[in-house]
Parts: sequence; C-alpha cells; structure tokens
Amino acid sequence: MTLDFHDMQGLVARGYGNLRAAAFLLLGIDDAAAARRWLAGVSGAVTRGDERPEERALHVALTSTGLERLGLDRAVLDGFSNEFVTGMTTPHRTRILGDLGESAPDRWEWGGPDTPSVDAALLLYARDRAGLAALEAEQTEAFARGGVRVVHRLGTSDLDDNEPFGFGDGISQPFIEGFSKAGPPETTVRAGEFLLGYENEYGLYTDRPLLDAADDPGGTLPRDASGSGRADLGRNGSYLVFRQLSQDVPGFWGFLDEATRNADGSSNPRARLRLAAKMVGRWPSGAPLTLAPDADDPALAKENDFGYHELDARGDRCPVASHIRRSNPRDSLDPRPGSARSWEVNRRHRLLRRGREYGPPLAIEDALAGGDDAERGLHFICLNANIQRQFEFVSHTWLNNPKFDRLRDDADPLVAPSLPTGGTFTIPTEGVRERVTNVPRFVAVKGGAYFFLPGLAALRYLAGVGNPGEPGNSSSPVGS
Repeated sequence: MTLDFHDMQGLVARGYGNLRAAAFLLLGIDDAAAARRWLAGVSGAVTRGDERPEERALHVALTSTGLERLGLDRAVLDGFSNEFVTGMTTPHRTRILGDLGESAPDRWEWGGPDTPSVDAALLLYARDRAGLAALEAEQTEAFARGGVRVVHRLGTSDLDDNEPFGFGDGISQPFIEGFSKAGPPETTVRAGEFLLGYENEYGLYTDRPLLDAADDPGGTLPRDASGSGRADLGRNGSYLVFRQLSQDVPGFWGFLDEATRNADGSSNPRARLRLAAKMVGRWPSGAPLTLAPDADDPALAKENDFGYHELDARGDRCPVASHIRRSNPRDSLDPRPGSARSWEVNRRHRLLRRGREYGPPLAIEDALAGGDDAERGLHFICLNANIQRQFEFVSHTWLNNPKFDRLRDDADPLVAPSLPTGGTFTIPTEGVRERVTNVPRFVAVKGGAYFFLPGLAALRYLAGVGNPGEPGNSSSPVGS
C-alpha cells in the first residue's frame, strides 16, 4: 500500500536530527470557536511527511480532552482507543506503567489529576536556538487571539545524541515498510503499526474513528482503505505518547561507584563503567555489548543489525535484564528464539521514538562529586498505532516485569519501579552469576499524556467542527 506522506505529519517520517533546538508547548483550550480558528491557521504551517526541512518544523497533537473541547462529538471520540480516551492517569494505567511513589500522577508537574488540563501540544523544532526563539515567538503571538494558552513549556538540550546518563541514544529504530530507509525483512515493520488507516503486523486495520459520508460533506477526510466507504478521521495519524522522565545522574553513577569498589574501598572506574554498560546494554559510544562484549568500540556506535539468540542466547555478553534487551528483545523470545517467529512477535511491539533530552550535561566525575541541583532527563516521545499493544505492553510486560524472559526478580535496572529495599540486577557469566542488589530507581516520571497526532486532512476537519459551512460540520451531529 502506498503511503500518503503528503497527508501525514513529518514527525512520523523523521526525528529532525538536523534541527538541534526544540521546545514543546503544552496547551489548554479556553474558547472552542477561537481554538478552532487557531487550529485552522496553524495547520497550514505543520510540516508534512514529504518535506525535509532545513530550518524549522512544527507539529500539533491533541489529547482526548482537547478533541472534546474543540467540539468533536462524543460518538466520534469513542471511536479512538480506550487508552487514549481515558488517559494515562487512570488507576489501572498507573499500576501497569509503574507510576508509583515519586512517579505517581498526583506528584506530576503536568498531566496529573491536580494540574491544569493539557488539551494540545505544539512541538517546535529549529536549526538553532535563535531560530527556535523566532518560531516560538510567532506561535505564541497567535495564542492571544486563538483561544488557547500555554499550560507548561518544556525546553530541550542538545547533548550530541547522548542521553543524560552519558550513553548514545536513539539508535534502535524500526525500519518501516514503505519508508525510504530499507532494512532486512525480519526487522521491517508494517506501516500500520505506527500509522492508522494502514494494515498492521496482523494484516488488519487498527480501530479508529470512521464517520458516515454525510458527516464529511466536503470530502475533507480520506476514505476508509478497507473499503467501507466511510470517512477515516484516523488515517495518516498516530498516537503520540509523551512522558517527561527525570534522570538522577549523580545517583546513578554514585550507586555504580559504590557497587564496584575494590576490596580496599577505592573506586574502580573500569568496573564501574562495565556495570553501567551491562545495565544499559550498550557502551557510552552506543556500541552494543552483544557485538563488543569486553570494551567500548566507537566503530560500532550506530550498529543495530544484530540478534541475541545466535551470539548471546544466555546473556553472557548483554544481560537479559539490561535496558535495551528488554525494550527490544529482537529474536530472543518464545516461540522458538532465533527463528522468524520470534522476530514476528518482536515486530508487534515496536515503538517509533522521537524524544529529546533536557537539562545540562553532567560528566561522570562531576556526578561522583555530588553533581548540581539542575533538573535533567528525557522527554520521552514515541509514536504507535496501538497504545496498549505497543507502549503499554513494552512498559508492563518487558520493562517492569521482574520475571521477564525467565528472570526471577529483575525489573529494568534504569526505569522500572523498585521494591522499598531496591531492585536486583543479574549478570550471567561463564562461572557463577553476578547479582547486584538494592538497586534504586534512577528515573522518575514528572508528567505525561496520550495525544493523537492527526493527519493534515484530519487537522483541517477538526478545525471546522461545529462551524457552519466548514469541514467537520454537517446537518447531522458529527459521528451520528
């Protein structure tokens, strides 16, 4: 199936590695009619999937409350997934995502039950800080007359493709069928895993809001590709998961330093770095332990074409409990590890990541000296067509699960909630396995929400909901 890059937002097609400056504005809607006019105006500036911007890019996403406040009929809203409609902070979702203790939603800075409602997100990217400031000033000026206001502003940092702990990031991205960058069949995922309105890995179309033709009299929306003849509000759109993750860099390196000290109590930098790499699954350069088990190898920094079963089935090189092996198990899971069937299971749970770091860098030596009071972390952003089967499954069943892949009490050593006494991390070896105990949680959630990233036609439709004579309006209620 040919993908309509002209109708999808460009964030699906690329992460804008050339646009090093970014800011994310979380918005609240105060006046529906004015907000629709604002949306109509900003939709013309949204970067399309067939563009390759060199200076700036702009994207708009909406929460379920935002869609409702724009005037979208409840019957149509219920056509979206339950996870999106009910949001990230329900008691059930809080448990499966591990948002407990310090990460509980009632302690969040945004997106929580006690913070102002987040109805939309404006994602801004530019080549440099000056360009970002100009882009943000242009958009902020439109808010005053647009019925929207900034609830929270999230800045970002350019850490040269590293995350705040100091490791190369953003390496393991899926190849997507129909996109320009091709990969091997076992790691190439159908577009419907990330875009609504296309076939997914099951050969099916993920549920999305389908409207009667009478509800789209102007023919603004694309028609259902499965042949029903209905207007497809979801097509070329995706669900955008946004989580602000605060990283305790001094705590991370301080714990590793204490856990690897020599018998005389002195620090062992080599052992400290080895344990950090074992927890992450890559060396600081990004080189995977599966291919570089003994030392960092910058020549392998971007290497991502490997499986675990043939080279490292037991986890002697890259522990099964490590972060990258849990978040993307590749060919290591049942049924039949190492087979095409194992790769098939893995493809059904991939995420397309588009996150950015925030806060100043902190060198290991400075972290060990106590660090500073600066806030730093990751604005985790991922795109998926099925929140439950992709993002929530990876979080609950792979990252937070202490019994992942025949482990006994090892949750993810970086992001999973730990017991009051701390977590456990197991390192298989050719001899007696190593076990690190009392591992604290190094990452805390500061905010989050589920968004819908509409296609361009859907943005125009939503801008016309409730306005006579505009797209999104008809003589019958929308979605009836």
